[in-house]
Amino acid sequence: MSATASHAFLSIGEVLAQLRAEYPDVTISKIRFLEAEGLIEPERTASGYRKFSREDVARLRYVLSAQRDQYLPLRVIKAHLEAIDRGLEPPDSPGSGPQVPRALVAADGLPGPDTFGRDTSELRLSRDELIDAASIDPAQLSQLEQFGLVAARPGGFYDGDALVIAKTVAEMSRFGLEPRHLRAFRAAADREVGLVEQVVAPLVRQRNPEARGRAEEVARELAALSVKLHATLVRSGLRPQFGR
Repeated sequence: MSATASHAFLSIGEVLAQLRAEYPDVTISKIRFLEAEGLIEPERTASGYRKFSREDVARLRYVLSAQRDQYLPLRVIKAHLEAIDRGLEPPDSPGSGPQVPRALVAADGLPGPDTFGRDTSELRLSRDELIDAASIDPAQLSQLEQFGLVAARPGGFYDGDALVIAKTVAEMSRFGLEPRHLRAFRAAADREVGLVEQVVAPLVRQRNPEARGRAEEVARELAALSVKLHATLVRSGLRPQFGR
């Protein structure tokens, strides 16, 4: 059994042993240097020894590969890692900025339960990045916030949900709809959330891992069914107007 599988953390020597086959030039001094430069942040034992997680080792592999294969300087690699930490994809060409994951804003049919289990809070965009990614202007974002459609999270960042909402509203604006026209969507969503919370409340009150897991599962399933019902009602309501 490998060291990674047998315990949660690795010593610096064990990390070196894992990396040496792929990166023969790596040394303990190099690993310490990368830590000093802020590219990795292993934990420390009470006596001061480094403890490397699987994530730390993956991060080291990224750094070493970027140096060897792309000849990137450490300041650029550090910027890439900071983008990854915020849920973004690193720039795909020199001089470009980090990219929002394409899968986040892809629309491929109605969402299922798994969609509502996806953690979009990993994506952290600044205000300017959100404006750029959603193709809106600062005034439009201010209106989205004014009418409760988008809100910054603690720390001033915007998550993946904020991006999808802003991008969707921007697309709807092509038809003359403004954020003030969409307050009904916010109110309807809040009512649906309240209904789901009412259903899962007995499970949440049990305060045990099994019940909480079941509550999350039920919430995801109900959310998907709610969207399906909403979409079908809209489609059904529009059909008579177009003779279909």
